Amino acid sequence: MKIRRPRLPRTRAGRRRLVQGVMAACVLALLPSTWLYVSTADRLRTTADVPRAEVAVVFGAGLWQGEPSPYLAHRLDAAAKLYRAGRIEVVLVTGDNSREDYDEPDAMRAYLGKHGVPDSRIVSDYAGFDTWDSCVRAKKIFGVDRAVLISQGFHIRRAVALCEAAGVDSYGVGVDAKHDATWYYGGTREVFAAGKAALDAVFEPDPRFLGRKERGVERALASGR
Repeated sequence: MKIRRPRLPRTRAGRRRLVQGVMAACVLALLPSTWLYVSTADRLRTTADVPRAEVAVVFGAGLWQGEPSPYLAHRLDAAAKLYRAGRIEVVLVTGDNSREDYDEPDAMRAYLGKHGVPDSRIVSDYAGFDTWDSCVRAKKIFGVDRAVLISQGFHIRRAVALCEAAGVDSYGVGVDAKHDATWYYGGTREVFAAGKAALDAVFEPDPRFLGRKERGVERALASGR
């Protein structure tokens, strides 16, 4: 059985329309990424110059044998550094705990405890299944109105844009990362994730799990006053 290959237009006008169609598709595909860059242009900082905030949000990034992956450890190191410098008061760790044998928030809490952040200043969000869920829950469940967000550079713009859309006044710290296969995968993934982020920001869907309001952040802040 012969497979028919698509034929290119034979006329110049047809080829022109084809090229214009391809170019339009490319522009549309890149619009979400452009939105992320434009909307977060003045919201990215370093650990040295990020504005002071009561709360920092650290997004999960996988576990290796129950311990934070190197990428997640870098995020947590930045949070611990900000806490020791007095630039934040509480760390909200948000990640996946959808099954009993996988618990990102508790692993993140334990790591921070080993790096100088008191347990009373750490709050766990066990239903941060993706970036949008984490942002919405930070606002609606934990009552966070303003925060420093910590992630890798290839993800931080999306995190800031989505948290802003969820009502959290945000500044982002993009931590350094080795440009290995994981980094390139993450960067490529962000091109496609930008489309979902744009849809989330426009339609504001409910998180996979919302639940009742929690006073963890409020109590953690009160413990230091």
